[in-house]
Amino acid sequence: MTTTAGIFHAHYRLVTFGALAIVALTAFENLAVTTVMPVISRELHGASLYAVAFAGPLAVGVVGMVVAGNWSDRSGPRLPLFASVLLFAAGLLLAGTAQSMATLVAGRITYGLAGGATSVALYVIVGRFYPVPLQTKIFGAFAAAWVLPALVGPAIAGILADTVGWRWVFLGVVALVAIAMLMVVPAMRELGPSRTNHSIPWSLGRIGWAILLALAVLALSLSGELPGAFSIVAVVASLVVALVAARPLLPVGTLRGGHGLPSVILLRAVIAGAYFGAEVYLPYLLTTQFGLTPALAGLSLTGAGILWGAASVLQGRVSERLSPQAAVRIGIVGTAIAIAAALATSLFALPVWIAIVGWAIGGAGMGTLIPRLSVLLFSYSIPTNQGFNSSAVSIADSVGPGISLALAGILFGSIAAGGTLPFSAVFIFVLVLGLVAMAMSGRVNRGERPIPAPAVVRNPVP
Repeated sequence: MTTTAGIFHAHYRLVTFGALAIVALTAFENLAVTTVMPVISRELHGASLYAVAFAGPLAVGVVGMVVAGNWSDRSGPRLPLFASVLLFAAGLLLAGTAQSMATLVAGRITYGLAGGATSVALYVIVGRFYPVPLQTKIFGAFAAAWVLPALVGPAIAGILADTVGWRWVFLGVVALVAIAMLMVVPAMRELGPSRTNHSIPWSLGRIGWAILLALAVLALSLSGELPGAFSIVAVVASLVVALVAARPLLPVGTLRGGHGLPSVILLRAVIAGAYFGAEVYLPYLLTTQFGLTPALAGLSLTGAGILWGAASVLQGRVSERLSPQAAVRIGIVGTAIAIAAALATSLFALPVWIAIVGWAIGGAGMGTLIPRLSVLLFSYSIPTNQGFNSSAVSIADSVGPGISLALAGILFGSIAAGGTLPFSAVFIFVLVLGLVAMAMSGRVNRGERPIPAPAVVRNPVP
C-alpha cells in the first residue's frame, strides 16, 4: 500500500471512520459533562465532590490504560476496544440514574476506566495500521473529530439541563455508544485476525502499580476534606505514593524529564494538567459568578474545540515545514494565553467574551501541540513497545490532569473568601504549570535518536 494514500483511502476507510466515531463520542461526553457539572453539583448538593467528579475518572483511567496496553501487545487492540466501549455504556447508565453525587462519581469512574482503555487501543491501531506519513494526519483527524461535538455538545448539554434535565446528557449518549459499536465492528476487520503473542506476559505487577496510582490520585482529590494538619499530611503522602507508583508505568527517565521520549511523555502530563485544570473551572466561573446559563458558558468549550480541530488539521498539512520543537512551543504559548485570559477575567471582572476568546486560542494551541507530541511518541517506538508507550502517554494524559484537578480542588476549597478569588487562585496555579511546560519544551527532540517507525502492517501482531 502506497504511503501517499490518504486516511480515507479504501484500504484505511473503515478503520478511520470507526476510530473517529469513538473519538467524537468521547468528545461529546467530555464537553457536555463539563458544561452541566455546575448544575449537577447544585442539584445533588455535591460541591465538595466537584473536583473529584473530574479527577476520579482520570485516576482510574490509568488502570484501563495499563490493562489495554498489555492486552493490545499480546493479542491486538480489537478486544480491548470492544470491552472498553461496553464498559463505557455501563458507566453512562449509572451516572444518568444517580440519585446522589457519590453515585454519579461512581458512574464517572466506571466510564473513566473504559475511556483509558479506549485511548490506548486507538493509539495502538494508529501505530500498527497507518504508515508514518499518515500518522500525523490521523492524529489531526482525531482532534478534528472534536469539532462537531464542540459545536453542538455544550449547547445541547445546556438545553437538556434547562429542559428535560441533565440526566439525558448521560443517558442520551448510551444510544450513541451503540451506533459507534456498529461502526467499529466491521472497521476492526480491516486489522486482520488477532493472534496471541505468548512471549509477552500479562504484567500483573504493572496492573498493581496502576491500581495503587489510581488510589493515590483519588486519595489526593479527597484530602481537602480532612481537617487542618491531617489534610497537609494526606496531600504529601498521596503525592509521594502517586509518584512512586507512576515510575514503573512510564519509560525510564520520565519523572526527571530525560531527553527524547521521557520528556515527550512528561510534557503531555504537565500541559494537560494546565489546560484541563483550567477548563473544568471556566464554565463554573461563568455560571456562578457571571450569571451565564450552561448553554452560554459552554461557548468557551465550543470555540476551543473548533480551533483545536482546525489547528490539528493545519499542523498535519505543514508538518514538514514546522519543526516539532516549534510546534510544541507554539502550542504551549496558546495554552498560556488562554489561562491568562481566564485569570484576568476572574481577577478584574472583565467582559466574559475575553475569557471565551482566550480559551479558543488555547484550543488552537493544544491542537497544534498534541498531535505533534503523538507523532514524536511513535518515532521513539518499535512494534513490540508501542502498546507500552501508548499506555504511558495515555497515563500522562490522565495523571497530569488528575493530580492538577485534585490540587486545584484543594486550593479552591481552602480559600474562605467567596466571589472570584478561589477561581483566580486555580488559574494562577495552572498558569505556573504552563510555564513549567515551556521550560521543558527544548528536551522533546534532543538526545536519544528516534527509532524509525515501522511500515504499515495488516496484522495487529508483527
